[in-house]
Amino acid sequence: MERVSIDHVELRLAQPDELSVRWIGSDELPRQLRAAWTVLAEGDTWMSPRVSGKPGVGKTTLAYTTARSLGRDVFIQQATMDTRPEDLIVQPVISPEGGIAYVASPIVSAMIRGGVAILDEANRMPEKSFASLASLLDDRHYVESVIAGVKIKAHADFRFAVTINTDASTYEIPEYIQSRLQPSIEVDWADPETERQILRFHVPHAPEELLERMVAYLTHAHREDEPTSTRDGINILRYSEKLRRSLPPGEADAEECFERARRMVLGNRRAGRRGMSAAEPGDD
Repeated sequence: MERVSIDHVELRLAQPDELSVRWIGSDELPRQLRAAWTVLAEGDTWMSPRVSGKPGVGKTTLAYTTARSLGRDVFIQQATMDTRPEDLIVQPVISPEGGIAYVASPIVSAMIRGGVAILDEANRMPEKSFASLASLLDDRHYVESVIAGVKIKAHADFRFAVTINTDASTYEIPEYIQSRLQPSIEVDWADPETERQILRFHVPHAPEELLERMVAYLTHAHREDEPTSTRDGINILRYSEKLRRSLPPGEADAEECFERARRMVLGNRRAGRRGMSAAEPGDD
């Protein structure tokens, strides 16, 4: 674990995230994100965009792959309703020697190393936690750790973004924070052809007829505003193939495995029956 000293306080840094993902879709959204992070001249500063959309549309993938395309290490911090201010900055832990050690959060580790920090599903955490980042998100570009007694200034190459879920199970972002999280980059459902490419990328061995059926299912779900995401589609196809290959050859019916996987992945979130007969023959 890498260690740095700030004002004679040693901090242990988090490791950057390594994800096997790729953004598949319009080049416009990565362009918008890169523009927000651009510093044009002396006196200009980077912006802290919020990447908004429904769960499963690829917000984190967009932010991660755009950051990696710039050659930056990426540090992802997951927000939850239990996220505390110290979770976002520095936490004390017991060291192997029995003393107190200070561990920097992924955000602070990115600040120190000049990487990109992504606060994932940021509106799942309460206002008090957001408040601890206010000085980072304006022109001051620092955070303060009361626990460690240090002020940490962001590296000039540091960049920041949050992802925001536009569903009901979230907190309202306070206005003074929302005004700092600009611009808002909106991610919508992919069109059918892009969705087909995404599914094929993640489940390359899925039978073509089931892949097409999955695309039709997702297209219908998006049109009817059903809570079925591209991520759900990937998981259905992936589990369908796992089921099929776990069975003896004579029992491995691809259609039956697909239906079973769909029921098990979606559970009570299964798309409504209305208008589904063409996309979903055989639904029980």
